[in-house]
Amino acid sequence: MDDQKRYQRLLERYQNGDLDRRTFLSLLGAATVTAGVVGAPVAGLRRQALAAKPDSVRFDGWGGVVSEAFREYAFEPYEKETGIEVVDGTFGGADEYLARVRSAQPGEFNVAHLSGVFDYVRYHNLGFSTKLDESNIPNLDLTIKALQEPFREVSDGRLSAAPYDYGTTGLAYNRDVISDDEIREKGPNILIDAAYKGKIGGWGEWKTRIWYGALQTGQDPNGIADMDAVWEALRTHRDLALKYWQSGAELMSLLANGEIHVTEGWSGRIAALQEQGHNIGYYDPPGGLGWQECLFVLKGSPMEACEQLLNFMLEPEVAIAVAEGQNYPPALDPNKVELTEKIKNLPAYDPTGKLDGLNFFKPAYWNSHEGDWSKKFGRIQRGY
Repeated sequence: MDDQKRYQRLLERYQNGDLDRRTFLSLLGAATVTAGVVGAPVAGLRRQALAAKPDSVRFDGWGGVVSEAFREYAFEPYEKETGIEVVDGTFGGADEYLARVRSAQPGEFNVAHLSGVFDYVRYHNLGFSTKLDESNIPNLDLTIKALQEPFREVSDGRLSAAPYDYGTTGLAYNRDVISDDEIREKGPNILIDAAYKGKIGGWGEWKTRIWYGALQTGQDPNGIADMDAVWEALRTHRDLALKYWQSGAELMSLLANGEIHVTEGWSGRIAALQEQGHNIGYYDPPGGLGWQECLFVLKGSPMEACEQLLNFMLEPEVAIAVAEGQNYPPALDPNKVELTEKIKNLPAYDPTGKLDGLNFFKPAYWNSHEGDWSKKFGRIQRGY
């Protein structure tokens, strides 16, 4: 019993930060050899230690300027404060990342910068969700309630993620070629205008393509009545487009280099191009697409460390710095937190904190059609 108390005190010193992990494991090993203690008690202490204070937390996001903002304004300060390394990973699309998670061992992936309630539903239904201890994330109270509630509805009032930012997918265009008046006159139909054949782009993601196909055929994207018309609009766009882009970095490169003159695009990436001096315009057409992103904690992750990371990332100074770095408004409620002028001037920013003017995917509707629609788009993308 005395030996067990000695080991427990050693564990407490480690948990309190008085010992680093390597020193703790060395002392534990030496003590157990001296005392002749092996087996389950020692293994249990090792498991407690590793669970209590992991060496690292893996974070996967969208890359480019977004990941750069996270690294500079959130991860590096977090690492200095906690001693826990944040291991960066990136992905180009939600389906690609989900495939990785499904083939991985529990705990291999920890926190993901997921897009929209749609992804939250998918991960929850597949058994990857967790139950956050919100008392460890007090800064969650500073976030917009309208961004929290859709998640809570999916997971019985609890959260597996913290809302982090929001934006829109509107029309981006080269103003040296296309005027503001023309983009407003034609709206989404400019993406199927033969006058710009070979200079049109588009995100190669089925939901966005179908959403814009619905707008181009005069339909409600969350209640499409004529899918044949939508498929035809997608084929028209495919035949006129130079290519489908697969990441925010590729989107920016195509516009900046003049390879394409018009595409739908993410508001923050277009704001970044404008900051760099490119004459790129941005327009949210009626019925345009709004979205939010969250920091989702995956099953098997070191919960306390992940919760600490989420709370740190929601600290107003950190969240505002990241928002300015990635050019997307933060999930912070403007009625509770004073935001900067730069954020107030970002595309998609809502000064009311209610987000009533944005149109979002309805998760139940889009999830119910995912199997058929994603496959159909895949065939159209390949030329059928």
